[in-house]
Amino acid sequence: MSASQTWSLRSVRPARPEDETALGELDRAAWSPLHAVQPRPQPPYAPFFDDRHPPGEFLVADAVGEAGEVSPAGYLRLGHPTPLACNAHVRQIQGLAVAGWARRQGVARALLRAAYAESRRQGAGRLTLRVLGHNTAARALYEAEGFTVEGVLPGEFFLGGRYVDDVLMGRSTAA
Repeated sequence: MSASQTWSLRSVRPARPEDETALGELDRAAWSPLHAVQPRPQPPYAPFFDDRHPPGEFLVADAVGEAGEVSPAGYLRLGHPTPLACNAHVRQIQGLAVAGWARRQGVARALLRAAYAESRRQGAGRLTLRVLGHNTAARALYEAEGFTVEGVLPGEFFLGGRYVDDVLMGRSTAA
């Protein structure tokens, strides 16, 4: 996508199997040490969707360009934090990426709000996420969307030559 072209958020929708290539490319392009605990992906690339990450767990933010073309601007993975029945009332954001050309246009906020709505639709009482302590921009966005810090695992990851906290955040989905 061209950064010089004007794009606007069109909608947030469930992912479809045919989104695999575009979402895989978006995921690799959005990789950053601010949020990744795994090394930068290298070819040959693993499939974006697999048995543990099916299309049904993803929400896709579509943007529309000046000529009417539609392209994924971001995605969010919404899953269960554990397979336990006693934890079935919780949904967890397990991945969020926004294309570079779509940043600062409300895409992440739209995906978070769609995840909240989908969690409520599924009957979940809580929505949680984990964010690296040094990712201050993401933490500020999550706080602006109603998430609060519920715990910190100090120095949980050793990234780029230093220890980084794992920050646990959550919010109620009650109206």
